[in-house]
Amino acid sequence: MTASVQGLRDEDLADALVAAIEGDPASFAVLWRSLHPFVLRYLRVVCADAAEDVASETWLQVSRDLSRFRGSATAFRVWLFRIARHRGIDENRRAWRRHEEPHEAVDQLRSASIERDVAADVVELDETDRAVRLIATLPREQAEAVMLRVVAGLDVAGTARVLGKRSGAVRIATMRGLRRLAEHPEVRAHSVEDDEDGS
Repeated sequence: MTASVQGLRDEDLADALVAAIEGDPASFAVLWRSLHPFVLRYLRVVCADAAEDVASETWLQVSRDLSRFRGSATAFRVWLFRIARHRGIDENRRAWRRHEEPHEAVDQLRSASIERDVAADVVELDETDRAVRLIATLPREQAEAVMLRVVAGLDVAGTARVLGKRSGAVRIATMRGLRRLAEHPEVRAHSVEDDEDGS
């Protein structure tokens, strides 16, 4: 994996990762600013309205354990999303034990405040929320695979490590999820509008 959907390259994070491991707070901030939006989007699918709290717990654990991390920027991204996934699963278990619905209506996510440092993200917010809302309608395995592959920009092997699955299962889940999304009435209507606009 060398690039995410927004052009973020793991190679660009390598120096910040090394410095952050050595305890440099400014370099840790670079990692957070670069990867937090992707973590938050992923967690919106995993644990819906608890995403922001779980993302905070994820970064707290990363900050505690980072000095022991060894690996490349790509391995760091995989490690980060594994932590996020496990924290999300833990949150869902806690919510179930409290007899709360862990996945409330995803439409409520539209009002969630998201810290962004890139002005372009504000322009894309409506489309991003719409995409996350549609992905969240998929079966969980497919939703997680699509979020990690397409939104977070992980490769098949990295996604497999995050999910604890084989690469083939990740490919199949991603393909099925994308096919299901392609058949969604909102996506089909949007495609028809784009075709009409292009004619």
